[in-house]
Amino acid sequence: SFQKWSNLQLFEDMRYRIHQIKLNIDDDHSIFEKAIKKKLKRRDVKISDITIAKESIDARKKPDVKLVYSLDFSCDEKLPLDEAKRQDYDEIMTDRIDICREKAAKLEEEGMLERPVIAGFGPCGMFAGLILAQAGMKPIVIERGQAVDERLKAVQKFWDGGKLDPESNVQFGEGGAGTFSDGKLTTGIKDMRIGKVLKEFVAAGAEENILYKQKPHIGTDRLVDIVKNIRTQIEELGGEVRFSTRLEDIICEDKKLKAIVTNKGKIETDTLILAIGHSARDTFKMLYEKDLPMEQKPFSIGVRIEHPQEMINRAQYGDPNLAEKLGAADYKLNHRCESGRGVYTFCMCPGGHVINASSEENTAVTNGMSNSGRDSFYANSGLLVDVRTEDFGSEHPLAGVEFQRKYEHLAYEMGEGKNPKTVYADFRDNEDDKVRNSLPEFAAESIIEAMPYLGKKLKGFDSDDAIMTAVETRSSSPVRILRGEDMQTSVTGIYPAGEGPGYAGGIMSAAVDGIKAAEKVMLK
Repeated sequence: SFQKWSNLQLFEDMRYRIHQIKLNIDDDHSIFEKAIKKKLKRRDVKISDITIAKESIDARKKPDVKLVYSLDFSCDEKLPLDEAKRQDYDEIMTDRIDICREKAAKLEEEGMLERPVIAGFGPCGMFAGLILAQAGMKPIVIERGQAVDERLKAVQKFWDGGKLDPESNVQFGEGGAGTFSDGKLTTGIKDMRIGKVLKEFVAAGAEENILYKQKPHIGTDRLVDIVKNIRTQIEELGGEVRFSTRLEDIICEDKKLKAIVTNKGKIETDTLILAIGHSARDTFKMLYEKDLPMEQKPFSIGVRIEHPQEMINRAQYGDPNLAEKLGAADYKLNHRCESGRGVYTFCMCPGGHVINASSEENTAVTNGMSNSGRDSFYANSGLLVDVRTEDFGSEHPLAGVEFQRKYEHLAYEMGEGKNPKTVYADFRDNEDDKVRNSLPEFAAESIIEAMPYLGKKLKGFDSDDAIMTAVETRSSSPVRILRGEDMQTSVTGIYPAGEGPGYAGGIMSAAVDGIKAAEKVMLK
């Protein structure tokens, strides 16, 4: 992260970062040097080694769309600037990781190395495992679902009309729920660990442009190989990833973790990172019964909404043909209803697909995903409404889970075993509409109130033929497992992290929280 006080910063000896370099979309990168000199108002200065730090799109004056860059460059003289602060994960953590690796090697030689266990191999567990493996701690990762190749087969079989596998599906398995998504790496957090996550994704096979794109994404088709490559790195560093292995119990003495129990046996350990994901409802129940402190957490409920991608391209760029150069356009919309409830779009998938994301039998859950090319005919996003804890109807910490289940079962019934679909005109005008009746009344009414306002922000969004699919309930966890500043629960040795325990929302923030948990374990 950089201290942003001007459009030019010095962050190393004779190395600078300059912001707000605007180019036409057809301009070649060879004019970067000229553009920098123009911005500096110095034609005589010698500039070299130009690299892209960030690239974004400015479409405010449609269809005259610009690309906006932050560029790093070297200069033959020191420009009169205060030095900006820079934080780089590798620079700060390398020495600590080396010390930990030496300590772990010595403990292993003495037969005293306590291998940490990570429950869950989604983004949080994956990066927690990677950091601990790099630190020589040889973590054991347990994942209730299958390895990604077998998982893909199970999911496709389900989508083709086969039986749901409650243990390996869109929610559970290698890569977590993020594997069946757009692979978006955007986040609202600011943390030096973001750079670490991006670099590791690139090392595992992602395109290098995710390092500087304003809205980086990977795509489901690319994520499959990337998560396998990260798993391979963990294993090559001495860690293990055990699939089809579900956390069933924790064994504690005097408020300290002693062991865990899985469906495949007992593992003695004094360290457990709970990277369990937002759909691990049976695990939430087990932890509650073990008296781990937890509380209700607000979440959201709604539908998936689809529009032709060309319509979105036209609305965002002015000229739909610009998508060939800029990529399929996206959007992010919100509206505050008179009731005070927020309605917003979530996890927007340009050129994507709406999918069945159920993880329990006799339920209908929907989500969206995109492949790396984002080249399908339709764009989709979650269209969600705030759910408050007072809507749960109970003060029980797991009441939000039951709230989700209620509407997932209802959607299953309304869709006669499938995700119910409708178009916006029917949702709005027909009180007996199946999608409308798959939602709480407050959610349906909020969406109907918000749609005209969202249509003003994005032309065509409120079109009568917009397709709606029910029900989206898994945008975030309905539970928060309480932890202290050391990231541990009231039981020493247990570290709740990521989306499931209520501390992240999306691939990037979950991965960052996993790294934080690994650091606490590594440096304790």
